[in-house]
Amino acid sequence: AKRFLEAITMAYHNYHGVETRIVRIFNTYGPRMRVNDGRVLPAFFAQAIRGEGLTIFGDGSQTRSFCYVDDLVEGMYRLLLSDYHLPVNIGNPSEITVMQFAHEILELVQNPKAYIDYRPLPVDDPKQRRPDITKARAILGWEPKFDRATGLKLTYEYFKKVVKVEEAVAQ
Repeated sequence: AKRFLEAITMAYHNYHGVETRIVRIFNTYGPRMRVNDGRVLPAFFAQAIRGEGLTIFGDGSQTRSFCYVDDLVEGMYRLLLSDYHLPVNIGNPSEITVMQFAHEILELVQNPKAYIDYRPLPVDDPKQRRPDITKARAILGWEPKFDRATGLKLTYEYFKKVVKVEEAVAQ
């Protein structure tokens, strides 16, 4: 569906002269994420804060990369100001295994009740998700500035508040 939308966007650009930009967004995170949106980062934070098991599918060796929201916004802004109309990947190419990521969250949250909960690996789970940001660097002069540790600390402060509010409302 995403590639189809890109094709439609390109068609409007080519046939109707409409100014377009196409950004491919990769695993963005930061404050204001919804706790239950199905993505790994909010799930891990909520599970760790509540003292639950952080759900790891398979052995956790699959890799992911995470881009802090401020970096994404800067990349999109630069793309909007450019004349470039072909797709550009905006994300952080720094990879980490899901297992390592879970341990980073556990270390940050410091809840002794939280643990790793292994589940069977879904058949369609990708082994790797890592953006190639060569175009973003060359055309936009963009690359992510936030390291994961800094972004996670900022995001954790948000999730601590949100999970507390959810727990208070549930009681």
